[in-house]
Amino acid sequence: MGVNGTTRTERAAATDSTGQAVGLSEAEDESAAVLRAVGRVIKSCRERAGLTQTELGSAIGYGYEQVSSVERGRRAPQPEFLEAADRALDTGGMLAALKKDVAEARYPKKVRDLAKLEAEAVELGAYANAVVHGLFQTEEYARALYCNRRPAYTEDEIERYVAARMSRQDIFDRRPLPTLTFVQDEVTLRRPIGGAMVMRRQLERLLEIGQLRNVDIQVMPTDREEHAGLGGAFQVLRMGDGGTVVRVEAQAYSQSITVPKSARVLESQYGIIRSQALTPRESQSFIEKVLGET
Repeated sequence: MGVNGTTRTERAAATDSTGQAVGLSEAEDESAAVLRAVGRVIKSCRERAGLTQTELGSAIGYGYEQVSSVERGRRAPQPEFLEAADRALDTGGMLAALKKDVAEARYPKKVRDLAKLEAEAVELGAYANAVVHGLFQTEEYARALYCNRRPAYTEDEIERYVAARMSRQDIFDRRPLPTLTFVQDEVTLRRPIGGAMVMRRQLERLLEIGQLRNVDIQVMPTDREEHAGLGGAFQVLRMGDGGTVVRVEAQAYSQSITVPKSARVLESQYGIIRSQALTPRESQSFIEKVLGET
């Protein structure tokens, strides 16, 4: 049974090279459709008031490009935007009332689905072999990854995905505390995504999160002769209902595996990876060493 009592099935979802689920098409993403609808409502209210995009922007403290992006459904309006537009256009609370719809649609559906799984997991284990795991990423590091994406994202898309990734990190503030374990390949600590200063702050973030009582971070050194994770990154989530979901990532796709037999194999594999990696204490020292070299 699934998280909400429904049967889970194995399913594939498109991702980018950073493991960020992005959906098969923005046109198919229901959240994008909601943002376009909200944009049309704002545009209709603005035109009825006889204002240009520039004039509305000046009235509410936003630039022309931001107003244009919101009206085209390319950017999710902040609550402050909707409240200010509501007052400026005298819509009697109609635009302000859209805040809840926008909040639910702010992030792509695939990201919301992943965040929901992470939020309901009582235990989460993840192995990352290419980049620092998304739950650790600083905003600068995440933005650098999305800027590297090809075909290139627009600035609005980059901001949307960065915000979505940052929102998933609420897992560290959850109560009761979930059990979180991570194994990072050494190369992810040394690949200078965003440049030296971005990597320094990223390594400092790893050290900070590693101090949490419910979090264990381990490093898999490149000099290990035995390495059970050469097949690629994946994540094991044990749910409150007793089920297990394993997310496997490869190139442009990820797959959520819930068939018990398949999930158990990967769960066992993750345990072997942890046994082959440095201990959490050794890993903290290793990360400090890499930080000193960066």
